Order: sequence, then structure tokens, then C-alpha cells
Amino acid sequence: MIADDSPMNSPMNSPLTSMINKLPASFSFGVATSSYQIEGNSFGGCGRSHWDEFARQPDKVFNNEDGAIGCDHYHLFETDLDLIADAGFDSYRFSLSWPRLLPERAGGVNPEGIAFYDRLIDGMLARGLTPNATLYHWDLPLYHAAEGGWQARDTASYFADYTDLVMRHFGDRLAMIAPVNEPWCVSFLSHYWGHHAPGLTSISATAKAMHFIQLAHGLSVQVMRSHGHKQIGCVLNKEFGVPADNSDETARLTALFDGIYNRWFEESVFKGRYPDDVLAILAPYMPEKFELDLPIIASPLDWAGVNYYTRSVIAPDKDEPHFGFKCISGNLPKTDMGWEIAPEGLSYFLRRLASRYAPDLPIYVTENGMANSDRLINGRVDDAARTAYFANHLAEICSLTAEGVPVAGYYAWSLLDNFEWAFGYDKRFGLVHVDFKSQKRTPKSSYYYWQAALNP
Repeated sequence: MIADDSPMNSPMNSPLTSMINKLPASFSFGVATSSYQIEGNSFGGCGRSHWDEFARQPDKVFNNEDGAIGCDHYHLFETDLDLIADAGFDSYRFSLSWPRLLPERAGGVNPEGIAFYDRLIDGMLARGLTPNATLYHWDLPLYHAAEGGWQARDTASYFADYTDLVMRHFGDRLAMIAPVNEPWCVSFLSHYWGHHAPGLTSISATAKAMHFIQLAHGLSVQVMRSHGHKQIGCVLNKEFGVPADNSDETARLTALFDGIYNRWFEESVFKGRYPDDVLAILAPYMPEKFELDLPIIASPLDWAGVNYYTRSVIAPDKDEPHFGFKCISGNLPKTDMGWEIAPEGLSYFLRRLASRYAPDLPIYVTENGMANSDRLINGRVDDAARTAYFANHLAEICSLTAEGVPVAGYYAWSLLDNFEWAFGYDKRFGLVHVDFKSQKRTPKSSYYYWQAALNP
């Protein structure tokens, strides 16, 4: 299933080598994926999620595609783990599927789901890979979505129960765990802008989701702590907001964007509060007595994770009814997603996290990567732009570690081309090209550059 035609055989050929050599010997390198994007949920007893329902709606997902097959990682995980190990990565950040483990509202645990994750985790350990698990990467069971999803307090409690199930079956083999991947996407992107499941555009729904996803995080941390786990973290996505002009109003709106996208989650997790500027807008829609949940949300952590891809240029928008801004295109080079390449934003957030929010915690870049218009030509994929993207962001990390910022690891997104949510299978982020008809894996030039740099 793997096309192995390496374009290089010397670590001196890798643009990543010099950066990696500047980082501490203890620095960890890994790759990241997510369950719905790669596993395929049409086999193994997996239940339906709200993403399956969202994908059935016309024009919500490119070509009306879904995660039914994904990359067939469910059957091909041994091949994929070999790819990770052979590249020289030491850690694999993956997610477990809630509907695969608990497919029906009252149907009990799916033994096929338990067996699959047993095989997957044991396969990591057999290859010397550190398992870094995320419990929720957006595939909410459809039965919970039907009962209110992330607008309902009960969903946070059910997530705590699901956490307990994961800990009882797998917790002793999971070196690192985070409850939720990218809570901004789960809440604001999905309930206000409507770009992801459940596809709502309601400020009331958004305020509730922005709180209850944080409560789910805190309750999950408490459950994991009750099982004695000592490497619990968070994974927060960051977007660097820059003003479109020099006016005071645009500066205020850029700070508000930062509050919604970034500080809402940083402040609640690390300070037990929500930022005043955002709360002033959302307060009328927040759940009653939400303040009582803040100590739970701020349950102590052992590490902090940052997902970073791009920046946003913020401009006033008189037609925006609640927040008053819009994101416009800037003048930097862009990826195939149309996202601007701005490595300095990564440094900004890592410095801020270390100085203001988590001064005593190791910080991991838990996702960083780019979509590229990759083409398979004569059995090869030359994605030099992706390698340059990695190198430029690693250069920022090298500077930060030299300053004493405690960056402890970096995960490239992603191992495989996969189901890229609303973009279907059109956008490719992988180090490994996937032919979605044959499921043939072809390592790209970026994969071989990582392999050369990590295996001197």
C-alpha cells in the first residue's frame, strides 16, 4: 500500500536539519491526525456523529463527501504507524472516536471499538511511539446532538462519563491526554459562523456552546485526575489577529477578535474567568450561574498545547450584528486553504502563553501545517512549499527556546491527506499522499525531509 521511492538519502539534504539540531535533545517530534478524518466510520460498529448528519445537508461539504471511508485507517493503521516510526517521529497525537466506543444512546460499549483502540495503542507502544490522545476531535454522537449537543449542560456530563470509559480501558497506556481539540472550532465556528457541524448561526447557541465545551474540558480533567493521570493538557487553536488599518476602532475590534478566538479559552482554562470584552456581548445569552462552573474549567493542567496555522486581518463591518468585525484577505503568501503564512504569530502566542497564562507548564505545538495543491507525478509528490512552511515555523521555535520559552515538542499536521471537514477530500495537509480510491499511500518530499532530519 506504500509507494517507497525516496528522493534523498542524506540528512544534509533536509532544510529541517539545522533547526532540529538547535533544539534540546529532549524536544519531541510527532505527527497528528483525528479519528473522523482518517478512520472511516462505516465499519467496526461505529455509530453516527453530527458530522455525518451535517455532511448530508446540501452544499455543507465539498462534493457532499463525508468520513464514511476516510483513509481507511481502521484497517490500515499498521501501515500508518510504520510510516510514523520510519520517518523518525517519536510521538503520535491521535483522537478516539466517541461514537465508535459508544455508538448507541442506550446500547452500551462497542467491543469492536475497544478492540480497535487496543490494537492501535499497542501498535504505537510496540514501535516506540508515545501515545498522545485527544478525547474529542469534533465527532459528537448523533444521539447527543439530537438532545441539544453543546448547547446542553448534560452533554458535558456525558463527556465526563465517556472520559471515564476511556481511562478505564486505555488510560494506563496513554502518555499524554487532552480532552478537547480546538474548542473555538467546536463552539464559535460551528454555532455562530456555521461552517462546521451542527452548522448553526445563533449567538445564543454560540454562548452556550462556548461555555459548555469548556465545562466538558474541566469535568474531563477531573475524571482523568481521579484515575491518577499526571500528563493532562489542553489543545487550543490560535489565530493571530492584525488590524486592517490604524484606527482606534479597528484596534478595538482586533482585540475583540483575539478575545473570542483566543483569550476566552486561555482565560477560562488558566485563570478561571472569561474576558470582559467578550462577556459584555455574550452575557445575555450565557447559561444561568455559569460563574459557578469556572473553578471546574480551571482545573490544573500538566501541559499546554497550541494549534497554529495562520493570521486574520480584521476590519470593521457595520452589517455584522453582534461583534462588528469581519476577516479580510491580507497580502502575505497563502496556502491552498487561502490562509496567510505568518510564522511570527506562533511566536506571539507561545510567548504570551508562557508569560501570562501557563508560566510553569511545558508547551507543545500540537498542530502546525499547510494545505498545498499537491500533485502525484510519476510516483512522486514534490511539496517543497510545505517543507518551507515547517522550516519557517521551526525557526520561530528555535528562537523561542533560546529565549527560555518552554516549548517541549512539535506535531506536524498531518500524517495523511484526509477528510478536511467542510472542504471534503479537496484540501491536502498530509506528509503522505493518499489516493482515496485505492487508499495507496505515497510519502511526499516533505515526509522524506523529516525522515532525513530525524534520522541523522
